[in-house]
Amino acid sequence: MEMSVSGFVRSGFIPLIVVCVAVQGSRVQGQQRGGTPQTDKVQPVNNGTNPYRVIRDWAQLNLEARPWGGSNGVAIDRDGKSVWATDRCSAGTVPGCLGTKANPVHHFDESGKEIRSFGGGMFVWPHGIHVDRDGNVWVTDARAASPDELTRFPGEGNKGSVVVKFSPQGKILMTLGKPGVRGNPPDALTDPTDVVTDSRTGDVYVAESHTAVTDPNLIGRISVFDKNGKFLRFIGKTGTGPGEFRTPHALELDSQGRLIVADRHNHRIQILTKEGKFVAEYDDFGRTSGLAVDKNDVIYTADSESTERVHPGWQRGIRIGSLRDGKGTTFVPPHSTPNSSDGAMGEGIAVDGAGNVYTAEAQLRGVTKYVRN
Repeated sequence: MEMSVSGFVRSGFIPLIVVCVAVQGSRVQGQQRGGTPQTDKVQPVNNGTNPYRVIRDWAQLNLEARPWGGSNGVAIDRDGKSVWATDRCSAGTVPGCLGTKANPVHHFDESGKEIRSFGGGMFVWPHGIHVDRDGNVWVTDARAASPDELTRFPGEGNKGSVVVKFSPQGKILMTLGKPGVRGNPPDALTDPTDVVTDSRTGDVYVAESHTAVTDPNLIGRISVFDKNGKFLRFIGKTGTGPGEFRTPHALELDSQGRLIVADRHNHRIQILTKEGKFVAEYDDFGRTSGLAVDKNDVIYTADSESTERVHPGWQRGIRIGSLRDGKGTTFVPPHSTPNSSDGAMGEGIAVDGAGNVYTAEAQLRGVTKYVRN
């Protein structure tokens, strides 16, 4: 069967009630069937040119000399060439940073050598990472401790479910949300997955949440704050319609200042105005965990979760295309791995000034670099 790489813009559809397997706490949401009636009609996009050479284990944690934990977050410094990434402190995809003093925020030079690290003892499950116009580093903590974890790690209840703004040297400049408390702004956040700031105004956009989609009180929204941390408004709500979300897993702003959202469990990319008005939907990028947008409005997406059960016919991989029309041009297949017949692909994704791509690996762990030939 020939695979299409055409893009689709959607303006609306009938919501779907999805019956899912309950997944609680930190278990991977990739076990749950997703999609909408519209995205279920889209032919899988598993081909396209691949101009990249892959370098696995590109970044080394040489300062602490420890193995990587599972990772989601990767971002390019404002210098356009050095790389920031987060990890979850402990080996494996589920364990996090509770009970450790390991630093989960890392800065690497162009060769993959670690320049500095910080954030030890602050996080439960570090997730998204963003570098703002001033070089400050924003990190989301996508979980709070469970009752079982608090039994195993007493005294750790004052961590998690927040966004932390650091200076490039690791000084805490701001915290959004109340550590250890899940709730609604302005007092708290619910398992934030990613954060992005507006280079024009300094406004802060936070994606919520990473909770299981079977939760009857599921949160799916973007919370907006001003540059000083004052809560301004919500964008969107839980659902499958235009401007609605189930696991908004990654955020970016394009050259027009539009908000680009990886609506992962709905198997789509959504484009909204900064005020929250729906603009378009692109369905050819898979079950997107991570996204990046370059200065030319080329979109880079990482699909780390597609399997025959959760997204039939779609492969994991990197899909690259244009935000102007939603058409895909590049497909980078997943890594081979003895632990998965579907292969492995990073969650977070970033692109540097030279066009090289980086993914943060939740399953294989570490950072993979894709060198553009």
